[in-house]
Amino acid sequence: VLQASKEDATALQCKVVCLIQSGAFKEALGVINAHAKVLPSDVIAFEKAYCEYRLNRIENALRTIQSAGQQTDKLKELYGQVLYRLERYDDCLATYRDLIRNSQDEYEEERKTNLSAVVAAQSTWERVVPEDLGLREATYELCYNSACALIGQGKLNEAMKKLQKAEGLCRQSLSEDSDVTEEDIEAELAIIHGQMAYIMQLQGRTEDALQLYNQIIKLKPTDVGLLAVIANNIITINKDQNVFDSKKKVKLTNAEGVEHKLSKKQLQAIEFNKALLAMYTNQAEQCRKLAASLQSQSPEHLLPVLIQAAQLCREKQHARAVSLLQDFAEQHPASAAEIKLTMAQLKIAQGSVTKACIILRSIEELQHKPGMVSALVTMYSHEEDIDSAIEVFTQAIQWYQQHQASERGASPESPVHLSLIREAANFKLKHGRKEAAISDLEELWKQNPKDAHTLAQLISAYSLVDPEKAKVLSKHLPSSDTLSLKVDVDALENSHGATYVRKKAGKLAGDSQQKEHGQGDVKKKKKKKKGKLPKNYDPKVTPDPERWLPMRERSYYRGRKKGKKKDQVGKGTQGSTTAGSELDASRAASSPPTSPRPGSAAAISAASNVIPPRHQKPAGAPATKKKQQQKKKKGGKSGW
Repeated sequence: VLQASKEDATALQCKVVCLIQSGAFKEALGVINAHAKVLPSDVIAFEKAYCEYRLNRIENALRTIQSAGQQTDKLKELYGQVLYRLERYDDCLATYRDLIRNSQDEYEEERKTNLSAVVAAQSTWERVVPEDLGLREATYELCYNSACALIGQGKLNEAMKKLQKAEGLCRQSLSEDSDVTEEDIEAELAIIHGQMAYIMQLQGRTEDALQLYNQIIKLKPTDVGLLAVIANNIITINKDQNVFDSKKKVKLTNAEGVEHKLSKKQLQAIEFNKALLAMYTNQAEQCRKLAASLQSQSPEHLLPVLIQAAQLCREKQHARAVSLLQDFAEQHPASAAEIKLTMAQLKIAQGSVTKACIILRSIEELQHKPGMVSALVTMYSHEEDIDSAIEVFTQAIQWYQQHQASERGASPESPVHLSLIREAANFKLKHGRKEAAISDLEELWKQNPKDAHTLAQLISAYSLVDPEKAKVLSKHLPSSDTLSLKVDVDALENSHGATYVRKKAGKLAGDSQQKEHGQGDVKKKKKKKKGKLPKNYDPKVTPDPERWLPMRERSYYRGRKKGKKKDQVGKGTQGSTTAGSELDASRAASSPPTSPRPGSAAAISAASNVIPPRHQKPAGAPATKKKQQQKKKKGGKSGW
């Protein structure tokens, strides 16, 4: 038809539709632009906008839809998709609501799914509390989107239950189709399992999350967006550990088309993690380049500046890091508090505690916070600057007295205000500022005269300065009769670790009965153990009365007897032997054995007089030992 008539509008429109159906979006858009006069915008607006949408020219698609003369239902459907990709969620939500309200066809379920996806995106990226749309979660897509919305609200346990329900519905719906294999089902479930792993990661179950992430990667899903998110999450789990694995996972985040699959915040988070990974792997130049690129894209964002400062600190350039943070704080006053906290941390790391205190006190919106007051007092105490610490307490108390009533509608005697006064009084007492502490305690007691604890502290403080005043105030203390201590004495005495343990009732009763009979306290006699007598003890023989004395001190000691072997000690050179002292091994070998053989008559007759063989020493043992020693000596050093 086109060969016969090149300007046939119907034929050109049919050709565009055929190219779209075959996925040739670029060629289809070329045909539309080449025949713009023949194909007016009202006729071909949807096809043109759809081609631009599929080619990721989202802004062009939006202009094409808005320039169309008539807004058909299919153009509105496409308009909703375009708004979703542009992250204009409020307009997108209104568009889908209008479509669901004014259309009735077989695509109603898909529109509800898209509507729930918009609500989930609002909850996740804009932290908007989603409204109940009343959608019946009959499909796994609706369940999945509902779970994503719950994750955005921080309701992780509920979200996990929704994902488990979505997994069951997905398996059920896909298993009904005989052409769908188990691999196809696992591939479809990959995105659900990815969200489950993310919940585990948020709950601190990093090992379980990592295992599930790796299972999904092994499936090799075709969704590059899913792979990029999982790889990024694994990198965040690894942090500065397992850097080699993180480097491999970064490649998945650089896949083609990832930028069109993820939201701006997801892409930004991936770039932040790339910069941090470069810092952990000591790629300083790469880290600086990525951080500078991120800062140019989001000048007001904190993370790029913090990454640059962290990299400078790793290079021992603390002064440059502080200067960089100071410049950013001056240019962006809204983020000054977070930046100054980081600056103070750097000063503390350098040992400049006083300078860190000056920086912290310059954060006006945090000066009165209990946490800030506590930190400043601790740091000043470390530097032994007690006056500055007391000044911090005074400024915070004054702020609550002046501003809290007007800002929060509360009275100046709020719990925070009173607790600060009490802490200030305790601090002053600890550091010897008794008069100032008494002033604070008196103010507390005026606010609550029935507070016995404050009164006791006040009396204790006055006892150090004015004992008479302490006596007068002690009259206001409640009497011991009015104090009712709800303490179970028996349970306290019998508790584990008690130093005093009450005796058993049976023993107490027995003691009381003895006292009633007048027996009084009877001392138990200790049983003496019988001493052990020597084995050769003879009761008929009188023991030696001097047996306890050393042998030398006994009266009958006559000195040491001369041994028979004394004369046999060899005299002469070392190694020489006396006559007759040689050992003849042959005699020992030929001599008859000392113990008879078992079973013989001699053995039976001599059984009562002969020592058993087990208790005897073998006659040839010494000679055998010497032979063994000689053999060892002859061998010398061996290689074994």
